[in-house]
Amino acid sequence: MAGLLEALDGDPAVDREVGDGALVRALLDVEAALARALARAGLVSDDAAAAVAEAASTLDVDAEELGRRAVAAGNPVVPLVRDLAAAVPEHAQDAVHRGATSQDILDTALQLLARRALEPVLQYLRAAGDAAARLARDHRRTVMVARTLGQPAQPTTFGLRAANWLAGLDAANAELTRIRDEVLAVQLGGAAGTLAGYDAGPADGRGSEPLAAGVQVMAHLADELGLADPGVPWHTERSRVQTLGSALGVAVAACGKVATDVILQSQGEIAEVAEGAPGGSSAMPHKRNPVASVLVVAAARRSPGLVGTLLASGLHEQDRATGSWHAEWAPLRELLRLSGGAAAHTASVLDGLDVDPVVMRRNLDAAAPGVFSESLAAPLIPVLGRAAAQDAVRAALDEAPGGGLELVAVLRHDPAVADAVDEGELAARLDPVHALGAADAVIDRHLRAHDRQRVVAP
Repeated sequence: MAGLLEALDGDPAVDREVGDGALVRALLDVEAALARALARAGLVSDDAAAAVAEAASTLDVDAEELGRRAVAAGNPVVPLVRDLAAAVPEHAQDAVHRGATSQDILDTALQLLARRALEPVLQYLRAAGDAAARLARDHRRTVMVARTLGQPAQPTTFGLRAANWLAGLDAANAELTRIRDEVLAVQLGGAAGTLAGYDAGPADGRGSEPLAAGVQVMAHLADELGLADPGVPWHTERSRVQTLGSALGVAVAACGKVATDVILQSQGEIAEVAEGAPGGSSAMPHKRNPVASVLVVAAARRSPGLVGTLLASGLHEQDRATGSWHAEWAPLRELLRLSGGAAAHTASVLDGLDVDPVVMRRNLDAAAPGVFSESLAAPLIPVLGRAAAQDAVRAALDEAPGGGLELVAVLRHDPAVADAVDEGELAARLDPVHALGAADAVIDRHLRAHDRQRVVAP
């Protein structure tokens, strides 16, 4: 998971948690936890469960070789269970994989793998959010030109732009935290989701009720692994996988929004920001490329297709799927990788971002006086009506493109405007500080929400 190209879009801390070795470890951890859960439910002895757990913790597995052996069964659990059973003493054989099917183990292992991988992902998202919050606080008075549809629009502040980044990062963080704590769950249903493997049979003349025993084992398994207890099997109900995949896609997109803005604002013709650790060019030594942001954008372009694959794979036929289940594995792991890389890169970019308020003001001044058109039209509307006021401002801008008092004078050529609107009021509206609306209050709301989230975050 960290090859020549993979290292570019991942992160070592996350890659370690989703690689082949990590998946094998998760599979064995689930088998060990299942044995302990069986013992807690009174279905096997404590000694047998301990023997399975010991074998699982010491089993030496070559992931590549296991993958080759998995082809015959269509999944790696079948050969892995065979190896585990061979390593367990005879008295503990009944505690190996009892009542479970391959999908139970692999589904649970992937949920466990996701929980482990989400820890560094969430750390990076929190770090990115904290860095965005600092930028919002530090630059709440740093005026710049807002750009809508790619064109200069109105005055805004860089602090507000950073606060909007913060909102997206915090939303992604909150949803992935909820999924980690509430959605990621164990899977246990047996061959057809009936929990029939926990029917002790009629040896005592009565037998045992498999639902009660299976649900008990499921609860113990969840407790052993730190995952949610779903209460019922979910072999063909795949909303947990889809919810996780969708949230990962949203997180990458939130990072991609930040990266897109950094790339645009760091263009040579704009030069308002720059990555603190920029990359170079193999051909042009003068370039200061926003390499980390470019990699985040690349991840954001790939993620929607992976989310789409997970959604399309939700069509699990009847009681166990024919291929849809298998189609989930690779995109889910890749989404975890991409979210880790995107969040890590975004945290690094925001923490080291070079912001140039002087250039921001220069670009704003270059876009003036047109960026003040709405502000100038506002006091004219009660006098002329909305459409006429906007026409008057548009005509005045054509006649006095340099702005300043000349523009004010042109607007006041209309006697009705001159009588109703003071020259000083119109002149003040050419100051960007008076054209920021509720930007400061919006920033404060985002910052307060961020602070509340940081207080409750585990």
